[in-house]
Amino acid sequence: MKAFSLTLFTDLGLAEPVIRAVTAESYTTPTPIQAQSIPIILEGHDLVGIAQTGTGKTAAFVLPILHRLVEQRTNPGARGCRTLILAPTRELASQIADAARVYGKFIRPSVAVVIGGAKPGPQARQMMPGVDLLVATPGRLLDHVSTGAIRLDGTEMIVLDEADQMLDLGFMPAIRKIMSMLPSRRQAVMFSATMPKPIRALAAEFLRNPREVSVSVESKPIDRIDQRVMLLSGEAKKDALVTLMKEPGVERAIVFTRTKHGADKVCRHLEAASIGASAIHGNKSQSQRERALDQFRQGRIKVLVATDIAARGIDVDGISHVVNFELPNIPESYVHRIGRTARAGTDGIAVSFVEPAELTYLRDIERLIGKQLIPGGAVPARGVVPPHLNRANNQGRNGGGGQNRSGGAPKTGHSRPQQRSHAAPARGRSEGNRSASRTG
Repeated sequence: MKAFSLTLFTDLGLAEPVIRAVTAESYTTPTPIQAQSIPIILEGHDLVGIAQTGTGKTAAFVLPILHRLVEQRTNPGARGCRTLILAPTRELASQIADAARVYGKFIRPSVAVVIGGAKPGPQARQMMPGVDLLVATPGRLLDHVSTGAIRLDGTEMIVLDEADQMLDLGFMPAIRKIMSMLPSRRQAVMFSATMPKPIRALAAEFLRNPREVSVSVESKPIDRIDQRVMLLSGEAKKDALVTLMKEPGVERAIVFTRTKHGADKVCRHLEAASIGASAIHGNKSQSQRERALDQFRQGRIKVLVATDIAARGIDVDGISHVVNFELPNIPESYVHRIGRTARAGTDGIAVSFVEPAELTYLRDIERLIGKQLIPGGAVPARGVVPPHLNRANNQGRNGGGGQNRSGGAPKTGHSRPQQRSHAAPARGRSEGNRSASRTG
């Protein structure tokens, strides 16, 4: 769909208390997904938005939801909600609720968060009088619906955020069940980074003549990120990480691993080296996740070790370094990971630890971003396959990837770890008008 020519939030037709809250956060210019989506939602149309996290999509639906609350003051009814937002992870759900409170501070909407990992009793009590806005993960929501603690028959609007991620996590049956419980006359909005066939089918089944907007996938990391690669063996990664984290320039860092088990092992290794760290992933309780995030935000720990799914929705400023302890097997995830640094006009450093079995991943990343991260580009070693393809062949034998990885990789012929650092030069650039992308 053709992008709107609107350039300021004041051009979007939002209610005055919403504009005042946006202005108080020093935002003046909407991001492309906001400029395209907000007018459509305000007009009452169903919407399919194709946009990744970090594009400002949270504000793209939260702001028109708040506008509706100003324009139409109605009672949600006992145990009901006027607007329901479904999110794939606890962190993202909490982040959306926080955004609603920030942008709704002059409206004071009633907001409830219903997620797994937290006690259901307080959630049920919070829902008793009904709320303006309910943010939930699908599984816990259905638990409450089954006990009668939550009713969906009066819901006016439903938002599915990161629909493709909910598909990956196996939530589609739950989402279909939830959608079938909603009134036939309601507005539906869906945001997804990608649009696989099952998501298209869901939209066709439950959305009425939806408008579609999209923003191009960000394939090139911003210029302010200094991208570096260290070629080394799997066994050398942990010690290399400790050395890096002890450098004076590392103020606050996020370290990415592929697996929950790997995140825990990396965290323990850092703590053994007297580096304050905490892991955040799906096996942690909600209280453990919130405690880790609070410690990280407040500077009480220096390093947050995370998986890609757990990191969705985390919004922390001042991250100086992002470390790919293990490269992602999806190239776009690399761009999303390193985008955690160099925010709000600052510079940042992204360091990737790459062992021979990961050179295929690095080659795919280089192709996506259009830049060679090592001289000559990544050339996979002959006979070496990526860990996810090699896992079955290496069960029960000691591979060169070390115990921190989800699957072994064959040892190379090096007699000692190969540690070469290759940096892609960063080019400084000032940032123009601030846009409300931080909440997305």
